Amino acid sequence: MSEERKKRETPLLDELESGPWPSFVKEIKKSDTAMADDLLGVLERSYEEKIGHWKHGGLVGVMGYGGGVIGRYSDVPQEFPAVAEFHTMRINQPAGWFYTSKALRTITDIWERHGSGLTNMHGSTGDIVLLGCKTQELEPVFAELTAAGFDLGGSGSDMRTPSCCVGQARCEWACYDTMGACYDFTQTYQDELHRPAFPYKYKLKFSGCPNDCVASVARSDMSFIGVWRDDIKVDAEQVKAYAAGGKLDIQKDVCDRCPTGCMRWDGATLAIDNANCVKCMHCINAMPKALAPGDDRGAAILIGAKAPIVGGALLASVFVPFIKMEPPYEDIKELLSRIWDLWAEHGKNRERVGEFIQRVGLGNFLEQIGLDPVPEMITAPRANPYIFYQDTVEEEA
Repeated sequence: MSEERKKRETPLLDELESGPWPSFVKEIKKSDTAMADDLLGVLERSYEEKIGHWKHGGLVGVMGYGGGVIGRYSDVPQEFPAVAEFHTMRINQPAGWFYTSKALRTITDIWERHGSGLTNMHGSTGDIVLLGCKTQELEPVFAELTAAGFDLGGSGSDMRTPSCCVGQARCEWACYDTMGACYDFTQTYQDELHRPAFPYKYKLKFSGCPNDCVASVARSDMSFIGVWRDDIKVDAEQVKAYAAGGKLDIQKDVCDRCPTGCMRWDGATLAIDNANCVKCMHCINAMPKALAPGDDRGAAILIGAKAPIVGGALLASVFVPFIKMEPPYEDIKELLSRIWDLWAEHGKNRERVGEFIQRVGLGNFLEQIGLDPVPEMITAPRANPYIFYQDTVEEEA
């Protein structure tokens, strides 16, 4: 896409190239296009004036899809004509972010023909993000991506693109097939993904173990965290090897850092009170050759996380303490449908499901979706302010 070039002076942005860290300014300059020049020019002006120069100019998209394209219009188009329209396209990534070099070349070649050539690998939802496209180029990009086997992701008030960690493909701690679950839910909910009909966004993220490598507990409306129900597996000989190695102080580095104090080390034997284990993964991360998740594996479902956009930030809290993650996941999908039906009918505009639960109350929410309350449904486990125990001393008669 050839356009008249106008080099921009960007003294403020140039400062961002001077530090020891990778610089997005340096990467944008490498693009060496009119769109890149004007993009940096708009940003420099925003830094100078301390206001943004992008406006919401109406919805844009491709035929039949309400999501996947984020409209971006400059409010100073005469000054920066190459980015008067600078729409963002979200592309549904493969589960676990596994690509062939051919697939990556295909995407970037299409984008260089029709867009700015700038990409973000990946967005916070997980999508491939293609930054900067004219309105008339959206349909051609979509047609070529579809022919190459790619689809648009979610945007707006819909189910956002599900994402997952690599799971059993590469990680020995994965307690279920995250990639299989992510793919299944993505295929099942194509309509919810592409045609916004919710009060606001709804994110599904799949982590294979409590290390939560996709940060779902902080960012997704429904998290699937791999856990186990039986005891942590212990290799006693490997425990002794760690103790003899001298690089790890089992008492100081493992037991004393257990959040529930459920581990004991007497210098020869490691004992674990598994009933009080909260599956934090610290001990397993510290001694991966000696400890491992148990064999009775599944997932805990958490609900309600969000970033601080309308209200404050929320971390997810436990919703279903344990469930087997086995296809076709009918019980989970039934629960998801009941949540969506209730939230869609009574949720306010731009109200995430976690905020909705806060507004109506967890008890009312559970009653309406037909889910029985369990003790694990507490925002701050082991710090319940409503129950106090007091030792009493009987006076002698």
